[in-house]
Amino acid sequence: MRWQRLQLVDGPEAPAALFGADAIADTVDSPEFAGLTFYVIHAKSIINRVPAESRVPFRYTVNPYRGCSHACTYCFARKTHEYLNLGTGADFDSKVIVKANAGRLLRRELAKPSWRGEAIAMGTNVDCYQRAEGRYRLMPAIIEALRDAANPFSILTKGTLILRDLELLRQAASVTQVSTAVSVSMNNLPLWRSIEPGTPRPGARLAVCEKLNAAGIECSVLLAPILPFLTDSPEQLRTMVSACADAGATAVTPIVLHLRSGAREWFLKWLWREYPGLVADYQLLYSGGSYADKEYQAHVSGMVNDLAAEYGIPQRVHRPQPPPRPEPEVEIPQPTLF
Repeated sequence: MRWQRLQLVDGPEAPAALFGADAIADTVDSPEFAGLTFYVIHAKSIINRVPAESRVPFRYTVNPYRGCSHACTYCFARKTHEYLNLGTGADFDSKVIVKANAGRLLRRELAKPSWRGEAIAMGTNVDCYQRAEGRYRLMPAIIEALRDAANPFSILTKGTLILRDLELLRQAASVTQVSTAVSVSMNNLPLWRSIEPGTPRPGARLAVCEKLNAAGIECSVLLAPILPFLTDSPEQLRTMVSACADAGATAVTPIVLHLRSGAREWFLKWLWREYPGLVADYQLLYSGGSYADKEYQAHVSGMVNDLAAEYGIPQRVHRPQPPPRPEPEVEIPQPTLF
């Protein structure tokens, strides 16, 4: 990845070990940004083509940020911080890359004759409505560029800040296909605070779903990630699907936790600390690699799909992930190591 130097903002220059002279470190002295450092850069490109081997239903993405203050212990995107010579643990949670020219760059790329107007997905790597967006306001210019090009797009978020841009989303939806989704998987508040410490409450996210749908912006719910042995009981799933129905969700898609390298180690460290009795169960369930046992995935997805039908939510059947490509085994560390 190549960066172009940006004019100095308030804050010292970024350490040379990270980007040399190609980024500026911006620290903010206010409670909501405590402990965070933002590396403000100019990106060379903004529309990313998803590798063909990826198991996702979209081909192009836009990611205005790298790293995420949501600090979700299980986040699969943690590995991407290694490409920047940063750590997949605390660095991922507290050192956020800000692509300050994202909107202007997107407008230019959408105007290229080679661009065919394909749908663009956002929030698929890290959340584009994380806390940094409240300071840098990159999304309005991005949505405006997509609106003016009548280019279809989708947004996935765990944040509530998306409601700030409701009018822009309405304008875009009047000229192209716009869909949104919120990600939420639990109503257990102590567990939520422990595993997703930087996110809004689950109820606040479902309220976002309700408000978006009421405003005519299609919003579904990703029931994700479903945590084996923690949020997968029939009673918990019924509570969540019922809440999704109350929020007017246009669909509910269940996705069981997957543990890629980078996220796997960080999550297992948390599991040893908070639920050591479950470590052996996880070791067995994920013995095949990043994805849970296929039969388990099918069982959980079946329960959610049946509940969605019972509560009158339109179904988008989510099939269990196919067997993953071979990958190096990750040894689960023993408690004495932490």
